[in-house]
Amino acid sequence: MTFPMLISIQTTQPDAFQLRSVSRRELAASAHPTRLAARLDPGLSAATVVQLQKCARLQPRLAELLLDNDMDWNRTGWGPDLLRGHDPRRAALLAGSIWHARSLLKLVSQPDLTRLVDYIGADAHAFGIRHLAHSITDELISDPEKLALQIEHDGHACLGAWLNKRPALERNRVLLRLPVGTAAENPGPEHDGASGGLFSLVIAHFEMETPVI
Repeated sequence: MTFPMLISIQTTQPDAFQLRSVSRRELAASAHPTRLAARLDPGLSAATVVQLQKCARLQPRLAELLLDNDMDWNRTGWGPDLLRGHDPRRAALLAGSIWHARSLLKLVSQPDLTRLVDYIGADAHAFGIRHLAHSITDELISDPEKLALQIEHDGHACLGAWLNKRPALERNRVLLRLPVGTAAENPGPEHDGASGGLFSLVIAHFEMETPVI
């Protein structure tokens, strides 16, 4: 079952009550449908979950369910989105491409490159090679499908490690946009050590693309 990614990050309003309301609506609307399905009913179809997310009346309650009712909604607004509103999967692929940049450089067969780029995107491929000097692993992966999966895995793990150092609300704002079960939920010690440097490059890239929101 394929769930569409919903991302809707808007600039908050100046009124304190509106800030809290907008924050909850944004969180509910931008969450990956698998997150809501896991809390409501795993048997719900993707279409049903998406319809629930679009209901403005339900969004505040859905946000509370997503955060297990443990957040202080009396705070007045949020800080800037940690990923500047970008898709967290794309952020993970950018970081993972740096992690495996040496393998990217060695992959020169056109059919192999096509298969890899179809999965991670041309921008992630170019980004990794551009930051070859910051590559983490010396292990070379020649199979494009295995390389793509490992880029995704290590990138998500780095994202999770980087988010673990951030305040809970800002961290969850990003994590909830990912499907259930990615490596962001269980980063390893090696990802913890590398995440800061890799995501400083990813965030700098995002800031050049779009203004901070």
